[in-house]
Amino acid sequence: QVQLVESGGGLVQAGGSLRLSCAASGRTFSTYLMGWFRQVPGKEREFVAAISRRGGDTYYADSVKGRFTISRDNAKNTVYLQMNSLKPEDTAVYYCAASLLVLTTTAAEYHYWGQGTQVTVSS
Repeated sequence: QVQLVESGGGLVQAGGSLRLSCAASGRTFSTYLMGWFRQVPGKEREFVAAISRRGGDTYYADSVKGRFTISRDNAKNTVYLQMNSLKPEDTAVYYCAASLLVLTTTAAEYHYWGQGTQVTVSS
Protein backbone atom coordinates (compact mmCIF):
# COMPACT_ATOMS: atom_id res chain seq x y z
CA GLN A 1 0.00 0.00 0.00
CA VAL A 2 1.12 3.58 -0.58
CA GLN A 3 -0.03 6.91 0.80
CA LEU A 4 0.27 10.03 -1.33
CA VAL A 5 0.47 13.67 -0.26
CA GLU A 6 0.43 16.50 -2.81
CA SER A 7 1.81 19.99 -2.31
CA GLY A 8 2.70 23.04 -4.35
CA GLY A 9 -0.69 24.26 -5.49
CA GLY A 10 -1.72 27.88 -5.31
CA LEU A 11 -2.82 30.98 -7.19
CA VAL A 12 -0.85 32.12 -10.22
CA GLN A 13 -1.41 34.50 -13.10
CA ALA A 14 -1.88 33.24 -16.63
CA GLY A 15 1.49 32.55 -18.21
CA GLY A 16 3.06 31.71 -14.88
CA SER A 17 4.46 28.48 -13.52
CA LEU A 18 3.92 26.12 -10.60
CA ARG A 19 5.56 22.89 -9.55
CA LEU A 20 3.48 20.27 -7.83
CA SER A 21 5.05 17.58 -5.69
CA CYS A 22 3.64 14.30 -4.50
CA ALA A 23 5.39 12.48 -1.68
CA ALA A 24 4.73 8.77 -1.29
CA SER A 25 5.11 6.57 1.74
CA GLY A 26 6.37 3.02 1.62
CA ARG A 27 9.34 1.22 0.14
CA THR A 28 7.71 0.14 -3.10
CA PHE A 29 7.31 3.53 -4.80
CA SER A 30 9.41 2.47 -7.78
CA THR A 31 6.98 -0.35 -8.56
CA TYR A 32 4.13 2.04 -9.33
CA LEU A 33 3.16 3.88 -12.45
CA MET A 34 2.53 7.44 -11.25
CA GLY A 35 0.03 9.84 -12.69
CA TRP A 36 -1.44 13.29 -12.28
CA PHE A 37 -5.11 13.99 -12.81
CA ARG A 38 -7.23 17.10 -12.38
CA GLN A 39 -10.86 17.79 -11.68
CA VAL A 40 -13.17 20.77 -11.74
CA PRO A 41 -16.59 20.78 -10.07
CA GLY A 42 -19.23 19.02 -12.10
CA LYS A 43 -16.76 17.28 -14.40
CA GLU A 44 -15.04 13.92 -14.41
CA ARG A 45 -11.49 13.55 -13.26
CA GLU A 46 -9.20 14.20 -16.24
CA PHE A 47 -5.88 12.58 -17.05
CA VAL A 48 -2.97 15.04 -17.17
CA ALA A 49 0.28 13.08 -17.22
CA ALA A 50 1.87 9.77 -16.25
CA ILE A 51 5.37 8.44 -15.80
CA SER A 52 6.61 4.86 -15.90
CA ARG A 53 8.11 3.07 -12.93
CA ARG A 54 11.70 3.99 -13.63
CA GLY A 55 10.86 7.31 -15.26
CA GLY A 56 11.92 6.37 -18.75
CA ASP A 57 8.53 6.93 -20.37
CA THR A 58 6.15 9.83 -19.97
CA TYR A 59 2.65 10.44 -21.29
CA TYR A 60 0.64 13.63 -21.52
CA ALA A 61 -2.84 14.79 -22.31
CA ASP A 62 -2.90 16.82 -25.52
CA SER A 63 -4.12 19.85 -23.58
CA VAL A 64 -0.89 20.06 -21.55
CA LYS A 65 1.68 18.66 -23.97
CA GLY A 66 4.61 21.04 -24.35
CA ARG A 67 3.67 23.00 -21.21
CA PHE A 68 3.74 20.42 -18.41
CA THR A 69 6.53 18.03 -17.47
CA ILE A 70 6.19 15.02 -15.19
CA SER A 71 9.22 13.58 -13.45
CA ARG A 72 10.02 11.33 -10.51
CA ASP A 73 12.79 10.74 -8.03
CA ASN A 74 12.54 7.18 -6.78
CA ALA A 75 15.24 7.79 -4.16
CA LYS A 76 13.01 10.47 -2.63
CA ASN A 77 9.69 8.66 -3.27
CA THR A 78 8.43 11.77 -5.01
CA VAL A 79 6.78 12.61 -8.31
CA TYR A 80 6.62 16.13 -9.70
CA LEU A 81 4.52 18.06 -12.18
CA GLN A 82 6.18 21.19 -13.57
CA MET A 83 3.49 23.39 -15.07
CA ASN A 84 4.55 26.26 -17.33
CA SER A 85 2.58 28.72 -19.47
CA LEU A 86 -0.45 28.17 -17.29
CA LYS A 87 -3.87 29.07 -18.62
CA PRO A 88 -7.13 29.83 -16.77
CA GLU A 89 -8.51 26.54 -18.09
CA ASP A 90 -5.81 24.71 -16.10
CA THR A 91 -7.64 25.74 -12.92
CA ALA A 92 -8.60 22.56 -11.05
CA VAL A 93 -7.84 20.35 -8.11
CA TYR A 94 -4.81 18.29 -9.05
CA TYR A 95 -4.46 14.74 -7.79
CA CYS A 96 -1.50 12.44 -7.66
CA ALA A 97 -2.21 8.74 -8.18
CA ALA A 98 -0.42 5.40 -8.26
CA SER A 99 -1.22 2.37 -10.38
CA LEU A 100 0.01 -1.20 -10.37
CA LEU A 101 -0.42 -1.36 -14.13
CA VAL A 102 2.41 -0.71 -16.55
CA LEU A 103 0.58 2.06 -18.35
CA THR A 104 -2.88 3.53 -18.08
CA THR A 105 -4.46 6.93 -18.43
CA THR A 106 -7.79 5.80 -16.95
CA ALA A 107 -8.57 7.11 -13.48
CA ALA A 108 -10.41 3.93 -12.48
CA GLU A 109 -7.20 1.94 -13.01
CA TYR A 110 -5.24 3.92 -10.46
CA HIS A 111 -5.32 2.26 -7.06
CA TYR A 112 -4.11 4.98 -4.69
CA TRP A 113 -4.88 8.69 -4.61
CA GLY A 114 -3.72 11.76 -2.77
CA GLN A 115 -6.07 14.31 -1.26
CA GLY A 116 -5.56 16.86 -4.04
CA THR A 117 -4.11 20.35 -4.25
CA GLN A 118 -5.89 23.38 -5.69
CA VAL A 119 -4.38 25.21 -8.65
CA THR A 120 -6.01 28.48 -9.65
CA VAL A 121 -4.88 30.44 -12.70
CA SER A 122 -6.16 33.98 -12.98
CA SER A 123 -6.55 35.76 -16.30
